[in-house]
Amino acid sequence: MDVQIPDKLYFKIGEVAELAGVKPHVLRYWESEFGNFRPGKSRSQQRKYTRKDIELVLKLKDLLHNQGFTIAGARKKLREESRRKPVANSSLAQAPKPASALSALTEPDDPNQMLLPLVSGLDSRLLNEIRSDLEALRNSLSKAPSGE
Repeated sequence: MDVQIPDKLYFKIGEVAELAGVKPHVLRYWESEFGNFRPGKSRSQQRKYTRKDIELVLKLKDLLHNQGFTIAGARKKLREESRRKPVANSSLAQAPKPASALSALTEPDDPNQMLLPLVSGLDSRLLNEIRSDLEALRNSLSKAPSGE
């Protein structure tokens, strides 16, 4: 399914529903079932979907409606795909990496506590993406030759 997403910053739920070919209540249900799917809200509490949100909606629709996944199966598939996402495509991979930060990531005392001051105030979708990127970074660091 090749959907042309208009060039806009934000979309309302009706626009996203029409683009994806699902009803708005389906989108709200998917929000409740998939932790990494949390569109922002405007001051008037209307959902504000981004291009990335729409891409996820289209992926969910494909998994659930075309490929026949259950909600639990689609959740697992998305988790597996996010784990396989290469670090090179992430924003963390392009950020400067001071030696002290790298050593903290390879042997953290409590990784969640270490990052708490950095992530307070961020939305859950962004936090999940950061956690995924950190996990991929840790994995790549643990596989790196020790002579560097």
